[in-house]
Parts: sequence; C-alpha cells; structure tokens
Amino acid sequence: MAFGNQTFLAKFTFLGFSDLSLSLQLLLFVVFLKVYAAALLGNVLIIALTTVCPALQTPMYFFLRNLSFLEICYTSVTIPKMLVDLLVDGRGISLWGCVTQLYFFIFLGTTECYFLAVMAFDRYVAVCNPLHYTAIMNGKLCVRLSAAACVGAMVLALGQACLVSSLKYCGSTRINHFFCEVPVLVRLACGDKHVAETGVSVHSIFVGIIPFLLIITSYVPILSAILGIHSTEGRHKAFSTCASHLVSVVLFYSTGIFAYVLPKIKFVSGGERLLALMYAVVIPMLNPLIYSLRNKEVKGALRRKVSRKLFSEQR
Repeated sequence: MAFGNQTFLAKFTFLGFSDLSLSLQLLLFVVFLKVYAAALLGNVLIIALTTVCPALQTPMYFFLRNLSFLEICYTSVTIPKMLVDLLVDGRGISLWGCVTQLYFFIFLGTTECYFLAVMAFDRYVAVCNPLHYTAIMNGKLCVRLSAAACVGAMVLALGQACLVSSLKYCGSTRINHFFCEVPVLVRLACGDKHVAETGVSVHSIFVGIIPFLLIITSYVPILSAILGIHSTEGRHKAFSTCASHLVSVVLFYSTGIFAYVLPKIKFVSGGERLLALMYAVVIPMLNPLIYSLRNKEVKGALRRKVSRKLFSEQR
C-alpha cells in the first residue's frame, strides 16, 4: 500500500492491549483516564501559576510554561485514541490518520527535547553567570530559542512523516502498539527498508544525541560552579534550581533512547508498549509534580494563591 492511489484504502489496526481480558482493559481505561486528567490538571496549573504570579515572570518559568503546554498537546495526541480503543472493538486508523498522529507526536516530542536543552542553557547562565542572567536571557532571546526549537522540530517531524508514508505495507497491517510510532511502522513495512532505517538513525541523532550532548555540555560547568561554592547552603540552593530539570531529563531521555536511538533492541513481550507508556503517558503526568514539589517558588506561589482564595471566601 503506497501513499499514492491506495492511501484511502490503507487502514492499520492497533492491537494495543487486546491480549488482556476485558476486565483488565476496563481497569486500564480507568487508570489511564486518571493519569491523563492528572497530567492535564498539573500542566494547566503550572501554566496558570507562571502566568499570573509576578514572582514567576522569569525566563526559567517562561520555558517551563511552554514545556507544560507541550506536555498537554503531547499527551492529547495519543491518550484519547488509546482510551477509546480500550472501550471499542475495531481499533482501526487510516494511513492518513496514522501519519498525522505520528507527525504531531514526533513534532511535540522533538520540541520537548529541544526545550530541555534550552532550559539547560538557561540554568547554565543562571548558575555560572548570575550577574548577567537577566541581560543575557532577555525576552527576545527566549522567544527566538523557543521559535527555533519549534521550527527545527517541525522540519524533522515532516521528514519522518514523509519517510513513513513512502513505505509499502504489503503484509499484515496489525500494529502491536497503541499508537503510530516510526520504529513500529518501519518494522511492519515490506521491501527495502534501508532508507527508512537510515532516516530513523539520522533523526535520532538530531533529536536525542545532539540535545543530550548540549545538556551535558551545559551541566559540566554548572556542577563545577556548584562544587566551587564554599557554603553548604549556597551549594544546596544552586543545585535545587537545577534538580527538577535534571530529573525530567533523566526520565525523558532514559526511555526515549531505548525506543529511538536503539530501535532494533529486542524487547520481551509487551516491553515496547510498557516503554512507550512511560514516555507517552506516565512522564508527562510526573513532570508537573517534579517541578512543583521540588520548587520552593512554585509551591510558595500556589500556597499564596490558595491562601488568598480561602481568605476571600471567609470574608
């Protein structure tokens, strides 16, 4: 089935969690619905706090606000379809629909990778050059870095979507997954897949390896500067500004590397789906908790808003 005359005839079927009993699928539906709701609520809360609180009007929270918006869109690309498929038989999706889902998933995921690298640079300037932080990380630079991340991700996602749409699927169209993902579709295709596999490897370099190296490059001088601080309180304060970002980087990249940088790795039964659940469902829910529970400014802003709300109601 090429992406030409047979485009509208092409249809994939997600196997998803169909190997589980109906009761387990219903249980998963409830769990994933709660996870999705928690991810939406947490990220909306961060967006609201960083928008209305004057104390959070800094470059760091500008990027955090954008990251939270990305997480909302990122989870909405896959989870709603997965929830429907857990309740309804015939988990079909057209080739056009599959490519569209794949495009937005890659676009948003790649943008998040770039944002994590940009946030590492922001932390580098804050820790290693604090006196010039405001001058360097001004509004124009923040907007330009955000725009560059989005444009770069858009181009890479378009390349992957075109690559997948050019493949031929002459055998089974049953996808042992719960959403359209490049490595899965490449394995499903027939014929010569060398170009597609090379494209996946090149994409992994631009999306995974290069941003990760930029993050490491930023954190080497950050750690050196933190270790150079004599007071324990000063070291703790400097490290706390980077801790949440570091946790997000470790979680996001540790799962993404196995899926995209090492796409030929052999997983045990269900292992690939479990890995995808981590970076497509669980981590977007954890990020708001990571950035709020470990961040005194966010917790303080939330506490003040709640206190004012309660005080106004009492009056």
